Amino acid sequence: MGAERFMRRTYAQGEPATEELSVPGLPIPIRIKRHPRARRMTLRVSQCRKGVVLTLPRACKSREAHSFITKNIRWIKQHLNALPEEVAFTNGAVIPVRGTPHELAFVGRTSGRGVVWLSPRQEAVDRFFEDAAPVRATQDFSSSTNHDMCKLNIAGDEKHAPRRLQDWLIKQARQDLTDRVAFHADRLGLTPKRITVRDQSSRWGSCSTTGALSFSWRLVLAPPDVLDYVAAHEVAHLREMNHSDRFWALVRQTMPEMDAAKSWLRQNGAHLHAYGN
Repeated sequence: MGAERFMRRTYAQGEPATEELSVPGLPIPIRIKRHPRARRMTLRVSQCRKGVVLTLPRACKSREAHSFITKNIRWIKQHLNALPEEVAFTNGAVIPVRGTPHELAFVGRTSGRGVVWLSPRQEAVDRFFEDAAPVRATQDFSSSTNHDMCKLNIAGDEKHAPRRLQDWLIKQARQDLTDRVAFHADRLGLTPKRITVRDQSSRWGSCSTTGALSFSWRLVLAPPDVLDYVAAHEVAHLREMNHSDRFWALVRQTMPEMDAAKSWLRQNGAHLHAYGN
């Protein structure tokens, strides 16, 4: 059966058409991107968006795209199966916060405790980067036991709890990132213009030519030194807008133990995108 039978175009208000290719045996359609500078067909499985993207030269025919998909179907399935399982923000779910596992408890309407709060046993480690045994990137979240687990309580109607929790996590991420950016900027004699925290899907942090820093809120899910490393990384870009030896020397100057955090993020970062989707 020809590729034309599988291809369809979808339209969004004010946006150009997007091609999708539905292939038998795959649970999701493949997004088709035509790039004017592409010289060959390339496949990519997006870990954060849980999708498959096929980039084509602009003149590539649909029949050729379908043949390319067919030849690589095993590769696609292997990579889709390797994606981390999604964990929705639901009552009883377990999510990491600053690298420590927390069980979510939707407690309904209550008064006097705020919107989100930690159970008493966790309050001693609520703040990030305290001197008493901070969680490091060398520790494995998956190896934590129920004894180590903390409880995160979310008040209000259950239908609003996921959004309330995400808002709280964004606030925690902003506090931690503001602290660590200030620390590294002071150490390197640099001054960021502003800090933005949002749900970035393509990168953990970025630095604009105007000195504005932007970060993913999901960094607050990781062990603290991982967030610290990304903060140091973006602060260093205020001086070196590249990844030259001079840039890495700056990062190491302000965070000598950067290697473990950098490695953790490379190996485990995709799992942070599995939470709350």
